Amino acid sequence: MEVFIDDRQDKVKLDDSVYKKIKEAVRESLLLEGRPLNYEISISFVDNEEIRELNKMYRGIDEETDVLSFPLGEDEFINPVPMLGDIIISAEKALEQALEYGHSLLREITYLTVHSMFHLLGYDHMDHREREIMRSKEKQVMKKLNIFK
Repeated sequence: MEVFIDDRQDKVKLDDSVYKKIKEAVRESLLLEGRPLNYEISISFVDNEEIRELNKMYRGIDEETDVLSFPLGEDEFINPVPMLGDIIISAEKALEQALEYGHSLLREITYLTVHSMFHLLGYDHMDHREREIMRSKEKQVMKKLNIFK
C-alpha cells in the first residue's frame, strides 16, 4: 500500500501523527472491504481557496468544501500498483469543523479520509439507503482506529 501525502497549504500545521493515522485509516478501510493492500492513494492537503477552485472546476459548485474524492478505478495501473484515486482535504475547513463539532483535528482529518476512501471504493450517499450503508462502514473503521474525540 502506497499513500502519497502532499501538504500544499500553510494555514494549519500537520504533524507525523496525522500522517500516520491517515495511513491507518486507508489500511482499515481497504481491510473492511476485503480489498488487497496493494493500492496507491494520493492525499493532498490544501487551503479553502484551492479547494473552492477545485470544487468549482470539477463539481460546478463555487464554494469551499471539506474534502473531494477522485476515484480512478481499479484499471488504472502505474507500475504494477493499481491507483485507487486521489483525496483532497482542506486542512483549513477540517480545523473549522473540528472546532465546530468539539473534537480534535486528528479525528476530523481521519474521518474525512475514511469518508473519501469509501467514495474511492464506489460508495456514495445520494439517497437514504446509500447514506446508511456508507455511514455504517465509516463508523466501523473509526471504531477500529479507536478515535472518537
